[in-house]
Amino acid sequence: MVMISTISEGIEVSVETFYQKDYSNPLQQDFMFAYRITIENHNSFPVKLLRRFWEIFDSNGEHRIVEGEGVVGVQPLIMPGKQYQYVSGCNLKTELGKMQGYYNMENVENREAIQVKIPAFKMIAPVKLN
Repeated sequence: MVMISTISEGIEVSVETFYQKDYSNPLQQDFMFAYRITIENHNSFPVKLLRRFWEIFDSNGEHRIVEGEGVVGVQPLIMPGKQYQYVSGCNLKTELGKMQGYYNMENVENREAIQVKIPAFKMIAPVKLN
């Protein structure tokens, strides 16, 4: 298992990915992946995650954008020195792809907008070797 992480604007974002064999159907070009994201606030002020923006790339050249409010239905408030973790998923049409993006957050003390980078991470389905 590989963990990718980056720090921007005092916020650390770490990502782990998992291939979901039981939810995938390679014959139908449907590959399901889960990813666990940990967001850690290294600042001296609380931040609120308002929106997410994702770019998803399949190895066949397909590219899509997903954006919306919060993550997994919530807009978490992350206090200084604390972290927030969630698990979500993504389906690809190929056994290899990547995701990257950013979160729009807010410094709760002064209402200043913060854009926090989500590092690019790969999703790779294990291939059977015969």
